[in-house]
Amino acid sequence: MSKKIKVSPSILASNFSMLGEEVEHISNAGADYIHVDVMDGHFVPNLTIGPDVVKSIRDKTAVPFDVHLMIDPIEPYIDGFVNAGADIISIHPEANDDTEKCLNKIKSHNVKAGLAINPDTDWEVVKPYMNVLDLILVMSVHPGFGGQKFISSAIDKLKSLRKEIDQSGREIELEVDGGINFENIQSVIDAGANVIVAGTTTFKGGQSEYRNNIEKLRGH
Repeated sequence: MSKKIKVSPSILASNFSMLGEEVEHISNAGADYIHVDVMDGHFVPNLTIGPDVVKSIRDKTAVPFDVHLMIDPIEPYIDGFVNAGADIISIHPEANDDTEKCLNKIKSHNVKAGLAINPDTDWEVVKPYMNVLDLILVMSVHPGFGGQKFISSAIDKLKSLRKEIDQSGREIELEVDGGINFENIQSVIDAGANVIVAGTTTFKGGQSEYRNNIEKLRGH
């Protein structure tokens, strides 16, 4: 596939005691996006960061913030993340909120809108929203827990979505998140993903290795 492979390091795997510095280092190492995992302890069984933290690191980099909202409800928090500096906001159709309303609200702020789908969710859930989406995020682990193994059924889902995107004629990015490493990276790229979220794999070996890790994920 000729599409440029983008790497979106997940700051969840960074050293939180020096988050700003980590964001600077990962940006200088060539990250295309900064992936921000937002979990509410309700939609998923973990609690991470809110808009204030996102805002506090926004001036550390010009790299776009790729914000993944694993929260329910969604709508009341969109403005907060927009104001904090999100460039892309992905939401879950599995949440009880009105998906279309939330996507349109994101778009009304001139922020890119993404739909993130869990491993047990059929890829066809994206179909009604294809005309508003800028990104589709395939979860290749169950959200909420770090360090899980890659779920191989994500490959078929990526292939189906790549076909759907190509048929739509729209510039929709296809992102994959969860358990991505140097062993399985080629299979997800071959399946059609062009944005790779990697936490542990990117931050492995400390700051001196970040550039090498990112380039290896990209296949350079």
